[in-house]
Amino acid sequence: MIHIRQERAADVDARETLLDQAFGDTRYRKSSERLRENRLPAEGLAFIAADGKQVVGTARLWNVTCGTGTRALLLGPVAVSETRRGEGIGADLVRRGVREAKRLGYGAVILVGDAPYYGRFGFTAEKTGALWMPGPFERHRLLAVELAPGALNGARGMISPAGRPQTAVASKVAIAAPHQRARRAQRLGSHAA
Repeated sequence: MIHIRQERAADVDARETLLDQAFGDTRYRKSSERLRENRLPAEGLAFIAADGKQVVGTARLWNVTCGTGTRALLLGPVAVSETRRGEGIGADLVRRGVREAKRLGYGAVILVGDAPYYGRFGFTAEKTGALWMPGPFERHRLLAVELAPGALNGARGMISPAGRPQTAVASKVAIAAPHQRARRAQRLGSHAA
């Protein structure tokens, strides 16, 4: 039976392995990664789908600022073990993340993803036309859902990282930076910068 819970320190290696399997080296090249680098996920918004002790899914949300100062969350990456896809685990992770973000008082969640998939959770490109990512991205895939009506009204400009830097917290869950940087440098060589 699948259980969705808060990420724990013991999940870090399994989460990273899952993300490597789901996205390969390309995950370090994405514009979304520029918003996550050396940052911690938003407090209480890092989730694991577990089957017993096995990590089979992950979703994390990150604090961002949209150009003119509009605060929001960035969802991603969302990944599910290849052997467990098609069971609704990814959808459950997205629902849990959005529900918790709303409960915690956040106004909006942004992501880069496929509209047909994320549309069922309320994500659209309706209010992202004046926003852009820090690097290449596909405009039609920049989606958002407002958790509070009007939260993205007037939002324009580049989406920038906000929130907690990784070095500011002593939690083992947070201290994945050396692991990630070493893996990234090893895979991408001089292209890692």
